[in-house]
Amino acid sequence: MGIVYVEGIVKWEGKEEKVRFLVDSGATYTVLQRSVWERLGLTPKRSVELVLADGSTISRQLSEVIIELPPYGEYYTPVILGESEDENLLGTVTLAIFGLMLDPLKRVLRPIRAILK
Repeated sequence: MGIVYVEGIVKWEGKEEKVRFLVDSGATYTVLQRSVWERLGLTPKRSVELVLADGSTISRQLSEVIIELPPYGEYYTPVILGESEDENLLGTVTLAIFGLMLDPLKRVLRPIRAILK
């Protein structure tokens, strides 16, 4: 599968920041680089343990923010408060909140087919 990026706007308490997200369908949470979340004034809500692709674990702080993904609207979503070396990632929790999924063949976001059974 190829690499897919989308443009979004991250908002909190009257501040906003344009962000280029790597869409990571293997990541649970959305991640914001330290420079982004510090400019927005985000504060940690709790600590979470995260498993990396190599199987190692790291601890990061979790917060919340509003993300706008034109043309899909804007929603509150949990975010990991990343470090300077972390990349801005759009994870599956945020994608689900938006009702979107990554189409791996066309490398675009598209609406999910929601199932309720």
